Amino acid sequence: MYYMHDLRLIHTDLKPENILLVSSDYVRLPGYKKVSSDEMLSRCLPKSSAIKLIDFGSAAFDNQNHSSIVSTRHYRAPEVILGLGWSYPCDLWSVGCILVELCSGEALFQTHENLEHLAMMERVFGPLPEHMIRRADKGAEKYFRRGLRLNWPEGAVSRESIRAVNKLDRLKDLVSQHVESSRFSLTDLLHGLLMYEPSERLTARQALNHPFFNNLTS
Repeated sequence: MYYMHDLRLIHTDLKPENILLVSSDYVRLPGYKKVSSDEMLSRCLPKSSAIKLIDFGSAAFDNQNHSSIVSTRHYRAPEVILGLGWSYPCDLWSVGCILVELCSGEALFQTHENLEHLAMMERVFGPLPEHMIRRADKGAEKYFRRGLRLNWPEGAVSRESIRAVNKLDRLKDLVSQHVESSRFSLTDLLHGLLMYEPSERLTARQALNHPFFNNLTS
């Protein structure tokens, strides 16, 4: 990602399907979960962690005209939903969502609707910043009451939607359910990648230099 951004190129569609292992070789680990009295589940571990990024069909240079909507829904940054424009930070938001998904095994924001998506973000990260709400485009104004408060749960399309939001945890609690070692540094990294304000989000270079990755290699 740092290499791409150094070339002034923004991927705009980062998601697990677009990140592939370089090698398909793996080793099979002993059983870790009992299926029946005489059968254990095993798991496969890649021999190499090297990955490659694919699908540059919607990638854009920073100085090109930008379409209003980018990124697959689950990995879409708040500035895109609010119509505030986007740049390199939208890729880092997607990376944060992917890392959470790798921890939990499920997409962080399983939604197909903007208001519910924003409500999920507030459930996990707290209220959206007022300065971002004030600058939201005309199409996003309908998601807020009196211009500043998210119209939730009043604007929810169904009770199922409200339940989907309520079942989410705060980020640190979500991470702690699935990760024990390096939990603090991972949570700190994720907070940096998933900052609402794009200018405050970690850059690709900053993320690479984060203590979480140093701990993995030490």
